[in-house]
Amino acid sequence: MCAGYIGAWAHWLLGYPDKASALGSEALAFAERIAHPLSLELALLYRAMLHLDRGEPELALQRLGAAEALAVEQRLAFVQEPRFLRGAALSAQGAFEEAVACLREGLASGLGATRRPYGLARLAEALARQGEHGAALAAVREGLEMQEQTSYRQWDAELRRLEGVALAGLNRLEEAQSALEETLRIARRQQAKSYELRAATSLARLWGEHGRRAEARDLLAPVYSWFAEGFDTADLKEAKALLDELT
Repeated sequence: MCAGYIGAWAHWLLGYPDKASALGSEALAFAERIAHPLSLELALLYRAMLHLDRGEPELALQRLGAAEALAVEQRLAFVQEPRFLRGAALSAQGAFEEAVACLREGLASGLGATRRPYGLARLAEALARQGEHGAALAAVREGLEMQEQTSYRQWDAELRRLEGVALAGLNRLEEAQSALEETLRIARRQQAKSYELRAATSLARLWGEHGRRAEARDLLAPVYSWFAEGFDTADLKEAKALLDELT
């Protein structure tokens, strides 16, 4: 079961969101079949995280609700802070104020030190969408500092991308471009194609907004064209819409 959900996560990072979804479903079905409560809780939580990566907040909340009910019923502790997932889902639904409050509560709990950069990334995203770019930048910088302490760099590219987004919101454009270019380097070094797509989309948007439309299109088009599946996911839809605008 653990191999299943970790395999699902790896496939999403590598740029195969549909294969990831299939593996996540298999892992969850296996956990349900063996009826081992902690395995089922893990499968539900990681399935929720995968739904969030695919841009499916409603499905993420369904999985999270099932995990929370199971934890109460079986008196289980959480290995992942559930408020990180709930806050991320609320942010994706546009409930930014509620999302920020939820994420801050989760961060205050101290649960899961290695997962804290994920919570900080999701907080930065919600704050940036609210227009609170200074607070978003502070959250990102805290996440990057924690990564240095733990050497756990799973969310390095996402934190750097959100740093660029926050800096752009503060009109610190050269710094924003530098952060987003560093994001691309990190994603490519890690072979994290899904994070590369997000980084390319964010940088292309920045360039497009400042008169560099051809460069923006030339950056994003080959990254988008690499993908052969997952065209119903939020990231690929966003990239396609931006490419259409830049054409």
